[in-house]
Amino acid sequence: MNDPHPAPAPVPDDVRAALARIVAPLGDLTGIERLTGGMFATTYRLTLADGTRVVAKTAPADAGQLLRYERDLIRAEAIVYRLAEPYPDLLMPRVLLTDYSRTELPGDVVVASHARGVPADQGPEVTDELLAARRRRLGSLMAGLHALHGDRFGYVEPGTSLRGATWPEAFGRMIDAVLSDAHRWDVDVAASRVRAALVRHADALATVEHPSLVHADLWPGNLFVDPDSGDLTAVIDPERAFWGDPLFDLVGADPFRLGPPAADLLAGYRQAGADLPLGTAHGDARYALCQLMMALVMLVEVAPRGYAGDWLPAHLEAVTALHRSALDRLE
Repeated sequence: MNDPHPAPAPVPDDVRAALARIVAPLGDLTGIERLTGGMFATTYRLTLADGTRVVAKTAPADAGQLLRYERDLIRAEAIVYRLAEPYPDLLMPRVLLTDYSRTELPGDVVVASHARGVPADQGPEVTDELLAARRRRLGSLMAGLHALHGDRFGYVEPGTSLRGATWPEAFGRMIDAVLSDAHRWDVDVAASRVRAALVRHADALATVEHPSLVHADLWPGNLFVDPDSGDLTAVIDPERAFWGDPLFDLVGADPFRLGPPAADLLAGYRQAGADLPLGTAHGDARYALCQLMMALVMLVEVAPRGYAGDWLPAHLEAVTALHRSALDRLE
């Protein structure tokens, strides 16, 4: 299988110059490196004259190539980093500056502190015991994140229309947006079955009473670890965050998992003094709905992103299996 993240191309001179002007309040730009790993935004590691390293992230701005929920998406990253700043146990970088003018670069730019460690999916081999401990730490971190509550449900960027006074209302709008994208890009996602599942399980959705902060993308590529000890050191890329059902973070941590969440993850969550309603009819329905939403997004984004490569058939097979499994359980 080919790597879906090929080596980055050299940074064009005009981009380097634009980033130098953007980070000028922090210092003179002396080094730049484009980072790999993401499949939506473009991320650069910048070195300033005093040796400080920062990370600048910019996202596409062409609405014609974006899913509805992705418009102004990068701004959510800055919002979440600022929400997390008073809570060091959440292990998130600090926002250093933002540029939403779209005058220097075509898209919004967020500059944040450099995360310590290496991405968990690129880190050294670790023992089963260490992996279990890392999952427990992640579960504890999730519980801390979910203790932060908003005043509305839906995506965190205030300008989005994909919000609501209740979780059923917001979740319905979030799903409708993806179904609209599926129609636009001619992707078969069994839309009528999806809509029927939302109606059938409206009571389960209504049991989400508090708009908890959900990262939504806690897979290993967005977790940084110490290269020597393997311990969790940072959490990045909360650009898809929303206020809603905490169960979604269990899916985001292991998006292709068809069975129940990892026991260690749940144990860490409980050790932090919180709990989740898995094992109940409403809780299990909510978990399946979260898996369904994840599958819908991953199925539909393939077309506008133009994914290609030897890795794609296996990816689509896994996403389709998640989609089918979630729908079958909801029916």
